[in-house]
Amino acid sequence: MTARTRRSVVEQSKGTGMSRIAYVNGTYRPHREASVHVEDRGYQFADGIYEVVLVCGGRLVDEEPHLDRMDRSLREMRIEPPMARAPLRLVLREVLRRNRLHDGLLYLQVTRGVARRDHPFPDAATPPALVVTAKRLALPDRETSEKGIGVITIPDIRWERCDIKTIALVPSVLGKQQAREAGAGEAWLVADDGTVTEGTSTNAWIVTGEGALVTRDTSQAILAGVTRARVLAIARMNGLEFEERPFTVEEAQSAREAFLTSATSFVKPVTRIDDRVIGNGRAGSFTLQLFDAYMDHARGAGT
Repeated sequence: MTARTRRSVVEQSKGTGMSRIAYVNGTYRPHREASVHVEDRGYQFADGIYEVVLVCGGRLVDEEPHLDRMDRSLREMRIEPPMARAPLRLVLREVLRRNRLHDGLLYLQVTRGVARRDHPFPDAATPPALVVTAKRLALPDRETSEKGIGVITIPDIRWERCDIKTIALVPSVLGKQQAREAGAGEAWLVADDGTVTEGTSTNAWIVTGEGALVTRDTSQAILAGVTRARVLAIARMNGLEFEERPFTVEEAQSAREAFLTSATSFVKPVTRIDDRVIGNGRAGSFTLQLFDAYMDHARGAGT
């Protein structure tokens, strides 16, 4: 056994990133060896879509809504599904099994496939490309979540089909980096009329002084978040008043509470917007109630 082989065995036994397994176009490969063709249209044109699914206790949380949204994105992009849903579910579970993933994230990406670089769609015989990866993620605890995060507001410079979960994410990447450089956890994107659309990778929420939950209504201006829909369902089940409508930056800064949602952020309190502290600077009661309810849902979700 060479020194390199011994090192690889030790790393895998410790559960490091070297032991991760990825699915790439029909094969399962060590993550460090997984790759796609240089002329994959995802690499050349960002011509593809993706989904991120929370894994809790080895279960895929809200799996069906994620797969439904994936199918919708594929239809809007006019990309054929890489396989039927039943075998796709088997692939997802095999990736979980091979990675021994208990809590974490499952990433799916579908592109239009590999073809000679040319802007129009390639020949119909070109099969779509599918990649599935997994990584561990520590679930948030209530005490840490109570501290909340700050957000900054920036102009929304994205295209007009934000309802498609496309891999073309350059404006979001730039916005997230701007937030990091400002010491914030997220950037909220602001339309020309002064209303918040969403975060760079999250949906945005406020709680009004009257105690109503407010989040922007779904349209081509935002992504219809799966976690967003789940939180609305939780609010409905608990008799909480909510409104789906745009809100301005000024309204958000004056709100009783603010928070954001996504499969990777769960229900995360926002305690500062730009230079304005929200409420008393800590997570509010509505936000924590929704955090607890969502975590209960995630831990008990069936697949």
